[in-house]
Amino acid sequence: MRIMGIDPGYGIVGYGFVEYDRGRFTPIKAGTIKTPSDMDFMKRLRVIYLDMQKLIGYYRPDEVAVEKLFFNTNITTGIDVAQARGVTLLPAVMNELPVYEYTPLQVKSSIVGYGYAEKKQVQEMVRSMLHLSEIIRPDDAADAMAIAITHGLSVNTRKVMEKYDKAAK
Repeated sequence: MRIMGIDPGYGIVGYGFVEYDRGRFTPIKAGTIKTPSDMDFMKRLRVIYLDMQKLIGYYRPDEVAVEKLFFNTNITTGIDVAQARGVTLLPAVMNELPVYEYTPLQVKSSIVGYGYAEKKQVQEMVRSMLHLSEIIRPDDAADAMAIAITHGLSVNTRKVMEKYDKAAK
């Protein structure tokens, strides 16, 4: 199964593609979509949308995993990020791809085993799990790969639960 992980934003959107097969991850591509801060916000959204469309068309993921948004302080920034997240996910929705959401706590717990792990710990575990010689840069791309891996690790649990639900009915 090919999984696309997304770390949403409007200045930088991280993305990562992994192939997941029987508990093994193979990295395909990691990178970012960047929009200049001096660009009109609506044009930034257009750039993100078009680039996501191209990435999905080229790498053809089976499923998409995205970081669930959490806002702590600045509501204006939160609204902008939410709008960017919407246009980021729209190409996946238009291609009828399943989209799954994971909180930062879930990602850290899944990758490191501790929900309050440091970013560097998560990056090092992603490097190790993907058998890479170096940590993925920039951070947004590494975060997206962590989200993709989290989804892969949850696939087996989801399948077991689906079988259990069917048997219970």
